[in-house]
Amino acid sequence: MPLLEVTNLHVKLQTHRGPAYAVRDVSFTLDRGETLGLVGESGCGKSMTVMALMGLLPENAEVTGSIKFDGQELTTQSDAQMCEIRGDRIGMIFQEPMTALNPVHSVGRQVAEPLRLHRGMSPRDAHKEAIALLDRVGIPDAARRIDAYPHQFSGGQRQRITIAMALACGPQLLIADEPTTALDVTIQRQILDLIRDLVAERGMGLMLISHDLGVIAQNVSRMLVMYGGSVVESGATRDVFARKTHPYTLGLFSARPGLRSQEKGQRLMTIAGSVPELVDLPAGCPFAGRCTFTAPECQTTVPPAIEITPGHMARCLRLDAVCESIAKAAT
Repeated sequence: MPLLEVTNLHVKLQTHRGPAYAVRDVSFTLDRGETLGLVGESGCGKSMTVMALMGLLPENAEVTGSIKFDGQELTTQSDAQMCEIRGDRIGMIFQEPMTALNPVHSVGRQVAEPLRLHRGMSPRDAHKEAIALLDRVGIPDAARRIDAYPHQFSGGQRQRITIAMALACGPQLLIADEPTTALDVTIQRQILDLIRDLVAERGMGLMLISHDLGVIAQNVSRMLVMYGGSVVESGATRDVFARKTHPYTLGLFSARPGLRSQEKGQRLMTIAGSVPELVDLPAGCPFAGRCTFTAPECQTTVPPAIEITPGHMARCLRLDAVCESIAKAAT
């Protein structure tokens, strides 16, 4: 049985312009010890998908479909029941540590809180364990600094503290939402190495959300490419990178600057148009209109998932034309 099984997940939001689907028919599984990446532009549905898993959606959100965690259906859980799961069996590293941490409480109190709530530890034992956790994630002189406040730490150290909080209760699933945002490349590497080591050490499942294809390539075994709330391509990371097929995936990769391939003065490739608002997405393929292969049926027909290679899927009605174009470009 998979650790996490998401089936036909839809998230509908009520806006002043009418209903909008932020997540559209998303399905995937995640096993224990497996790593899964979610990639795509801002607003493509990555964070909304994991917020649905965590039960942290806006009050006006309507969820349909199934989210099973360790065999337990999460979509029917009450807020109180989800509070027992969040921070205990599912841990999350949020995108911006300065907003994830409470500025008026010491970091030690915040790391110790899930231990007291979920493990019933005494204040003394939780304090001792919090020091061990901060030391494990690389906070220098943790015993002395445990009573310091978030603003007294650097950006990289604050991110390490949020990791300590997420790991406090030894969760089965760790969700990392853009965990290296606004960090310099050296600190990024340290944070990602730390997450990878801890996942391997504890046998957790990992969901890593990023818009950085390099981060995805180096840190996850499987990936989902999302656009307009839908998964447009998925598979083993090496397969998607080696044989990217969906027009949106091709556009993402083409827009990456290269150290060698980019000539001086040459403009970067871009994807035509801009991401539409959720209420303006086509009824069919969400990428219709921005895609150079758009045909009339793309606007109205939802493309089925087509297997490119075993386990590698793409949703496109014009895959034959796309593959022909890729073959021509290669010759």
